[in-house]
Amino acid sequence: MQSEPNTHASVASETADDTEKLSAGNRLLGLPSATLVVAASMIGAGIYTTSGFSLASLGSPATVIWAWIVGGVIAISGAITYGGLAARYAESGGEYLFLARGVHPAAGMMAGWVSLLAGFTGAMALAASTFESHLRLWSSPLIDAMPQGAFAVGLIVIAALIHATSLRGGAWTQDAVVIAKLLMIALFLGLAFSVRSLWLGLQEPALPEPGVVEQAGATHWWPGALAFASALTWISLSYSGFNGAVYLSEQIKQPRRNVPRAMLLGTTLVTVLYVLLNLVFMYLPSADQVTGQQDIAARTAESLGERLTSQGLAIGQWVGPMTRVMIILGLITSVLALTQTGPRVYQKMSSDGLMPAILRGKSAETGSEINSTETLDDNGLSGSNRQTVQNDPLPRIAIALQACLASVVVLTTRLSDLLGYLGFTLSLCAAICGMLSLWVGRKSDLKIQVWGHPWVPLLYLGGTLTVLSLTALRSPAQALVGLGTLAVGLVFWAAWGRRNPIK
Repeated sequence: MQSEPNTHASVASETADDTEKLSAGNRLLGLPSATLVVAASMIGAGIYTTSGFSLASLGSPATVIWAWIVGGVIAISGAITYGGLAARYAESGGEYLFLARGVHPAAGMMAGWVSLLAGFTGAMALAASTFESHLRLWSSPLIDAMPQGAFAVGLIVIAALIHATSLRGGAWTQDAVVIAKLLMIALFLGLAFSVRSLWLGLQEPALPEPGVVEQAGATHWWPGALAFASALTWISLSYSGFNGAVYLSEQIKQPRRNVPRAMLLGTTLVTVLYVLLNLVFMYLPSADQVTGQQDIAARTAESLGERLTSQGLAIGQWVGPMTRVMIILGLITSVLALTQTGPRVYQKMSSDGLMPAILRGKSAETGSEINSTETLDDNGLSGSNRQTVQNDPLPRIAIALQACLASVVVLTTRLSDLLGYLGFTLSLCAAICGMLSLWVGRKSDLKIQVWGHPWVPLLYLGGTLTVLSLTALRSPAQALVGLGTLAVGLVFWAAWGRRNPIK
């Protein structure tokens, strides 16, 4: 077992070099598009829903802001950590690829099933469900007549059709919508800060934080720490897309250079936007308007419109509809990005023999547009007995599988259930990759380079593990379900993966 990761990793580097050379002419996404993929993956349902819940849990607007700052620092350190892994393993596949090549195929299988059940399927269902809830705020006979879940499922199907039709066309569509979304966020922030003197939250007295109780001169901070960890778990879901570019490495030009840069640029941009948005969410309306409310962004927009109208600005009456469009665009791009990135994980697993071959899509011999290759050993992973596998840039069956699973989740799960489960489960998987970065990075023969190593990966790992531990203490049921998701991957490895290698 001790030599196995070295074997996998040393050949993986050689494999990635071959892949990059063979497929360079077919890589369609540059640094701007890759950065927009990261932004689209991050700005989705979480930023528009979690702060109301966090305020109810923490009780203090300032503490909520700090939670978002802490989450941003952890995400930026994660982007740097993943950047080193992406430069080392320059293929599509994300956590599955890193763990399968760097640790063991079984570890990759567990990460792959986390991606299938939580990372993409669950996150897509969350974004689509939130999209529908905001769309239904526009009451009309047509909208009211549609059954619950119809619009969410419709969005998932449309996103699947877009990305199953054309790689370039899907990227262009997504880029255009993401740019429109970012411009609308900038406009919203500009309008909000233009009336900062009228923010209601700044005029309210500070509230004590729940769980922080003065007793005989002593402060009991432990319940507050648990509440902070729980809020940070919800918030981590909003940052979870910081690694979006690693799932598309084989479609990105110069991936060793552009994938790490895209993650760092995209994550930093989104962190700044998140902090600014939460300053508005926490302080522009009164606390009782938004505490515990799922639609905190819409309620804040309503309050902003009232402030602008009171200043005689006609644009005030349009702030509510504009914000709703901004939110809807953000959720659309989130679903588009998840549809674009997720199926590449299942395709990579299929290429390695860990999922049915049909998920791989067409081969070059049968009409694929791309000639990216992987070299596989007799265990279905990088090794000595090499076999070339041609990957399809449009894995339509994998796209359809994810769309179907996400639609089922939309129709069977509540939003609040998804938030806690996704935050814990994705953080758990990401923490394992942080461990891999530290473990691989200390081996000179593997030549992994992470800026600030080992301190930046340690910051990412320490922050993530702290949140996970405190959340497990506060919500053991969520922790058990998250661990159960990993166990599903291990079961499928035992039942399918090791019995179906690519020879």
